[in-house]
Amino acid sequence: MKILAIEASGLVAGCALLEDGQIIGDYNIQFKKTHSQTLLPMMEELRKMTDLKMAEIDAIALTKGPGSFTGLRIGAATAKGIGLALEKPLIPVSTLGSMAYNFYGTDALICPMMDARRATVFTGIYEEYDKPVCRKEPCAVPVEEIVRDVLDTAGEDTDPAAGGSGKQRRVIFTGDGADAYRAKIEAVITGSGISCSFAPAHMNRQRAASTAALAYALWQEKGEGCFVSADDFRPEYLKAAQAERERAYAEKTGQMDALAAGTLLKNRD
Repeated sequence: MKILAIEASGLVAGCALLEDGQIIGDYNIQFKKTHSQTLLPMMEELRKMTDLKMAEIDAIALTKGPGSFTGLRIGAATAKGIGLALEKPLIPVSTLGSMAYNFYGTDALICPMMDARRATVFTGIYEEYDKPVCRKEPCAVPVEEIVRDVLDTAGEDTDPAAGGSGKQRRVIFTGDGADAYRAKIEAVITGSGISCSFAPAHMNRQRAASTAALAYALWQEKGEGCFVSADDFRPEYLKAAQAERERAYAEKTGQMDALAAGTLLKNRD
């Protein structure tokens, strides 16, 4: 099985090549330039360095969302273009699930966070001890809400009266949202009694290699059941784009003329 993985859902642009369960190439960059400038050159370099013949690819893996609207669209367009040209299927994986997979083997709960602005994050709760388990599905919620949820989950898993193991359950926060809202997270954590930490720099962002490895694990579990045709794939945004929110606000408040004139007050949601 040969999988080409594309990562463009957030600040990181990346690509990786996995063959028969082994990562044989992995490129990632997070520095100033946009994905439209970096992604295709990185893929071409990966192709040359691994002597890859594109027709030999069995599937294209990508993070389906949540994430940046622009980044998800660039990733989707790239994956769909390759898939349609080569008649290859896509293997979409959750962006948050891919981030959590960076920590495969840990007994801690993983709480990936992507900054969705206005003290809101794209987030979920995951276990990665012996296989990926999603404890809370991807959502867009205020920072304090998800921190309380993950602390409650850790507490229940620790409490024998609630069916827990009785052992201390740790929590690891990761992602650019965890960095951006660290003070808010720590304010909720204080006094909880739950052991929490923040991921180190080499593990706290999206990685194309993790997307490739997670896609391979899905293929091993589901076979072709994890495939999506390039024509049918659509990103999962979780949150409406700013333009859509402003249009809804203008319609609700009767300010469509102001929206067209560019004088509408910004949506407050």
